[in-house]
Amino acid sequence: MGKPIIAIVGRPNVGKSTLFNKLIGERRSIVEDTPGVTRDRVYGEGEWAGRRFILIDTGGIEPKTDDIILQKMRMQAQIAIDAADVIVFMCNVRDGLLADDRDIAVMLKKSGKPVVLCVNKTDSIGSLPPAYYEFYELGFDHDPIPLSSLHGTGSGDLLELALASVPEEKTEEDESDVINVAVIGKPNAGKSSLINRIAGTERVIVSNIPGTTRDAIDSRVDNEYGSFNFIDTAGIRRQSKVEDKIEKYSVLRAHMAVERADVCLIMIDANEGITEQDEHIAGIAHEAGKACIVVVNKWDLIEKDNSTTNSFTREISTALSYMPYAPILFVSAKTGQRVTNIYEQIAYVFNQSRTRISTGMLNDLLNDATTRHEPPSDKGRRLKIYYMTQVSVAPPTFVIFCNSVELFHYSYRRYIENCIRETFGFRGTPIRIVLREKGDKAND
Repeated sequence: MGKPIIAIVGRPNVGKSTLFNKLIGERRSIVEDTPGVTRDRVYGEGEWAGRRFILIDTGGIEPKTDDIILQKMRMQAQIAIDAADVIVFMCNVRDGLLADDRDIAVMLKKSGKPVVLCVNKTDSIGSLPPAYYEFYELGFDHDPIPLSSLHGTGSGDLLELALASVPEEKTEEDESDVINVAVIGKPNAGKSSLINRIAGTERVIVSNIPGTTRDAIDSRVDNEYGSFNFIDTAGIRRQSKVEDKIEKYSVLRAHMAVERADVCLIMIDANEGITEQDEHIAGIAHEAGKACIVVVNKWDLIEKDNSTTNSFTREISTALSYMPYAPILFVSAKTGQRVTNIYEQIAYVFNQSRTRISTGMLNDLLNDATTRHEPPSDKGRRLKIYYMTQVSVAPPTFVIFCNSVELFHYSYRRYIENCIRETFGFRGTPIRIVLREKGDKAND
C-alpha cells in the first residue's frame, strides 16, 4: 500500500489551494482571489508526526451549474474523492453556511469516506465568530476544525484527525523506479488529451478553449514498460501574449515541471506544423538537460502521401537542429494511433540519459577521433587533448582535459560529441562537454 491520500474539497474560493501549499511546504497550487482558479487535481506530498501523505488539491465544486468548465471541475473533484482515503471538506466562516455547502456535505457522506470538516478564515484572536457554529448543522461526527489556511493555525489538528482515519499499515511504496515525464507544448496541442488516452480515464479537463490547463497535473501509469508519472502542463505561450496574471503563474509551473522531469514529451500540433514557439519550448527542455521526445499529435487529421512523414521529419530536424538526438513520433491522442509506442521510447531515452561509459573506453574513442581528425592549431600552437572522463549522468556530462580551451574550437567540440554519439548512442538525451586546462577548474 502507498502513502495515505487526502483530498481537499469545497466550494470555489474558500482557501483550498492556500491550505494545500501550506501543508506541502511549497507554492505548487496557483493561489489567486478568483473563483475557479484551480481547475484540475494537483498532487503534492507532505509529512506530519513522522507520517508522509499525498495531498490532492481540487477545483471548487459548484453543485448546480450549467457552465461546462464548472461541471468538469465537479467531475474532477469526484475523481479525487474516489481516489482519496480521507476527505478534508473546507468551508469559509466569512461566507457562513451556504446551500452549496449543504449539497457538498450530502455528496461527501454518500462517498462513504472519512470526512474532516474545517472552517477556514477564522483568523480572529479569542472567541470564534458566531458564524462558525452554523457548521455543526452539517452533522459530521466531530467538531468543525477552526482553521486559517493562510497562517497555518489549526492545520495540525486537521492533519492529526485526518491521518487518524487512515490505517497505520498503509506504508510507503518505493518510488525510485518511477520515470517523471513532463508533457509540454503550446496551448491546445493535445497535451491533456494525450494524458487522458495514456491514463485510460478523463484525468485532466479537455477543452478546445486555450488555457484550460493552468496547473501542472500528475498522472501515474504502470505497465509492462515500467512506472511513469506523466505531468500535464499549461500550454506555454509567447511571452508577449502572457498578460493574464494567473497564466503567468501557469507558464512558471510548466518550467518547474520540466525541472522535475526525467523525460520531456514535446507536443507539436501536426495541423500547424512546427513553429517558432515550438522551437522555444523545445529549447527549455534542451537547456535543462532533459531527455526529449518530439511527439507530433493529430497525425490522423493530415492528408498523407508516400513522402509526408519524411517531409515533416526533415522540417522538424531543421527547426530543432540544436537537438538532433531527439526521436520523433507521429501519433493521434484522439484515436490512440501509435500512443503505446511512447512508453517504450520514454524508457529507452531515460536509460540512455543515465548511461555511464568507463574512462578507458572514452580514451580509446578519443585516440581514434584525434587520429582521424587532427586537433586544430592557431599561430603554430596546436590543441593537445590529454584525456576524457564522464563525471555525471542526466544529462551525460564529460570533462576533457586539454592544454588550451581557446584552441578547442566549437566545431571540434561538436566533432567529439558526434563521435561519442556514433560509438555509444545517447539517443534522446543532450550531452554536455566541459573543458579543463591544467590548473583550471572548469570551462563549459
